[in-house]
Amino acid sequence: MRRTTCILIALFTVLSLRGQYVYYDASVFPVLGKATDKTATRYERLPDSLRTISRPPLWGLGQNSAGLAVRFRSNSTAVAARWDVLLNRSMNHMTDTGVKGLDLYCLENGEWVFINSGRPTGKHNEAVIVSHMYPEDREYMLYLSLYDGVTALEIGVDSLATIGCPQVDLPVRNKPVVCYGTSILQGGCASRPGMAHSNILSRRFNREFINLGFSGNGKLDYEIAEVIAGVDASLYILDFVPNATVDEMNEKVVRFYSIIRSRRPGAPILFVEDPVFTHTRFDRRIAEEVRNKNETIRRIVKELQAQGDKRIRLLSSKNMLGHDGEATVDGIHFTDLGFMRYAELLYPAIKQYIGK
Repeated sequence: MRRTTCILIALFTVLSLRGQYVYYDASVFPVLGKATDKTATRYERLPDSLRTISRPPLWGLGQNSAGLAVRFRSNSTAVAARWDVLLNRSMNHMTDTGVKGLDLYCLENGEWVFINSGRPTGKHNEAVIVSHMYPEDREYMLYLSLYDGVTALEIGVDSLATIGCPQVDLPVRNKPVVCYGTSILQGGCASRPGMAHSNILSRRFNREFINLGFSGNGKLDYEIAEVIAGVDASLYILDFVPNATVDEMNEKVVRFYSIIRSRRPGAPILFVEDPVFTHTRFDRRIAEEVRNKNETIRRIVKELQAQGDKRIRLLSSKNMLGHDGEATVDGIHFTDLGFMRYAELLYPAIKQYIGK
């Protein structure tokens, strides 16, 4: 009944016909990757209740659409998109496609296959992502921008094509994986949205992942722990060490963890060490900072384990980026190669908790 309703709504919410494409408001299709539906607008990540509670930089980053994806089905020979972004942000070390573009994937034999990207041109964008396909029913997943907030989204298809809600319940949405972290988790500096490691892993496991990465602001804010704990997840990944200082970890980690554990007593929690950034082989200050942070998180996790929590684990970052120094843009933020390597490191650690 819900699927039929969704299709009917889509058919009657045509906003415009331009050339051969009919555009439909994407708000009628399921959106994946949200920790809560209590957001001010559809493509934000934090509940509106935190607007006056969270630190302003953290709140602003919560308006970015990192990790969100729209699922739909169509038999169109082409897929186009129109979308608006909040800030029209550009960065000197990350592609516009990653910052404020879109990424389209198709489900084939149970696996998600990349089709093409929607390249942005500014605050208001329109792009034909793919054309000249055979008119066959296909399941699609459209990833949203990583470092800007999508404020409006329409999906365009052939004027004679049908479009509706997905008929295949993939990725699995029951018991998602919740990830908390920094700019790296948010997707800096993937060339396109689908290459953020949480999105890579979501496709590999065919499981919903929730991205709560906040660039420069993974600083163990307690209200974010409450948001995390509000999700009934199969696994919680806490990857905050790149942003948190040693003093902040000593002060906040136990309470942050306790907020989650008190509401999710049996759930596994995976802590992740600070990456051994590629320029630490030359920059002695950064090398010492990484070493001190990792010694601190190891000690804290061991203390928690010694208190009897057998459902927490610390993942070493030793092999996160490989050993050739080629996996970052600026010595810190990951390229697509870095994200692939990080996903490979995380995959077996996640698999033992949620299976294939």
